[in-house]
Amino acid sequence: MESILNLKNFNVTYVNKHKKVYAVKDISFQIYKGDSLGIVGESGSGKSTLAMGVLKLLPEDGVEISGMANFLGRDLTKLSKEEMKKIRWKELAVIFQKSMNSLSPVHRIGTQVEDIYRVHKPKATREEIMDRFAYLLDLVNLSNRVYNLYPHELSGGMLQRVSIAISLIHNPKLLIMDESTTALDVVTQGQILDEISRMEKELDMTRIMITHDMSVVATSCNKVAIMYAGELMEMGYVKDVLKTPFHPYTKGLLASFPSLRGEREKLEAIPGFLPDLSKRIEGCVFAPRCSHATDICHKKKPNNINIEDGRTISCHLYGGGK
Repeated sequence: MESILNLKNFNVTYVNKHKKVYAVKDISFQIYKGDSLGIVGESGSGKSTLAMGVLKLLPEDGVEISGMANFLGRDLTKLSKEEMKKIRWKELAVIFQKSMNSLSPVHRIGTQVEDIYRVHKPKATREEIMDRFAYLLDLVNLSNRVYNLYPHELSGGMLQRVSIAISLIHNPKLLIMDESTTALDVVTQGQILDEISRMEKELDMTRIMITHDMSVVATSCNKVAIMYAGELMEMGYVKDVLKTPFHPYTKGLLASFPSLRGEREKLEAIPGFLPDLSKRIEGCVFAPRCSHATDICHKKKPNNINIEDGRTISCHLYGGGK
């Protein structure tokens, strides 16, 4: 099975004159060709920072990145700006949160698509670009007339579809979606997720989807990674993690999400707040909010261990202290 992205002890730290903020800490996981990985966690868990750090889209001043991010045999942390430009959008693409706002309001969609396409293929003809984009517009259920329209002539859902089509213009090996369906209504979101699943099969694509919505992961991903305060709590196949969660934080997230089946149950919030990420925490980062925490949880950070095939967890309750 071909490895697409391999993160090992990946860290992102924000730095200013007064303090450091440890936004992403020692993240290690691997995704393979054809995987669709959902990264879930409450706001402030470091999900978007992880993605932007891998893509090297964070500002160079005030950000420290360490560890390994091996993408198809190349460590992205060691690549220069020019080397990243050669693979970004061509092999590694991203759809940003509210990405429809990134389109220029004074230029037609087609003009912007042509500019983007020619970054990697400067000699491409307009007909070649139109043919490629027409194929992608069809994939996201839009008509060819969109090519000649201005952004303000499209709805939010249509603009999101355009953004998805643009991100696929060079048929990337890995697509990262950062909360890219959050601002849409439920019906449009469902339609786009169905189209994305269909595109993955047609284009042989691998995807990382960053979200706080468990239902999105349950319906559109085959693997899930649970993040909290910049650290990886639990990871595995969706069918296993959502059906039988192991980590107390994963259980808390699922308990706070309503089920559409069975009897109605009272939702339970996770008490407390995210810790101050500018401080080094000796024990488990979730211990102050965990009802199962023991003395060792507050004193020693658990190791991330493999408890079964494809399932990892960082918790003392499952032998993470060994």
